[in-house]
Amino acid sequence: MKKLTLNEASQEIGISKEAIHNRIRRGTLNCVIENGVKFVMLDENNKQTPKRTPTVKKVVNNNVDDKYYKLLEEQNKQLQDKLEKLELETRVLRDQKEQMLIAEKIKIEEIYIRKDDQLKSILNAINTTAMINAPQKEVHDIEIVEVQDDTKDEVPISLNKYLKSKNISKKKKEKIKIKFKKKAKKDTRIITIGNKYYLKPLTHNYHDLTGNI
Repeated sequence: MKKLTLNEASQEIGISKEAIHNRIRRGTLNCVIENGVKFVMLDENNKQTPKRTPTVKKVVNNNVDDKYYKLLEEQNKQLQDKLEKLELETRVLRDQKEQMLIAEKIKIEEIYIRKDDQLKSILNAINTTAMINAPQKEVHDIEIVEVQDDTKDEVPISLNKYLKSKNISKKKKEKIKIKFKKKAKKDTRIITIGNKYYLKPLTHNYHDLTGNI
């Protein structure tokens, strides 16, 4: 029978001091108090509890780390998917906004065209009245030819799309884009929306900017 202090008994059995106190309270360990100090009476039946090997602990830690990294990878993938979805929605909204701006600009141009037509009608009426009131002169037969304007409702196309349809080199395309950029603010033939340029090749002549392409 050994008489050990609580610390000695804890090391001998391989358990904590709190576990020693619990065993004493349950009566599975005997103790004596001498001069106010508690001693544990330990016999051969109280064998030391085997300690966990570092290998087992390492395996457990590795399993925890694997689960943690797997969770992080799943969360990262979910965030990546959300980011791609937001980027796609942003591109769609940007394209829709661009199309709306183009449509509004076309409407404004059509309003100005109608105003111009009305002004022309008024001027023609004034000229007609003046001609009626003017002294009559010999009038030769004049063949009136009605010209149909197919370019009135022309939908603008982007400069990039227009150049892409032409068989020209990349270097020449860049030179043309630079010319458009310099002229965009003052040239009424060029429709500017954001950083993009649009043109009406059937309505206007752009040879001074594009050359013979």
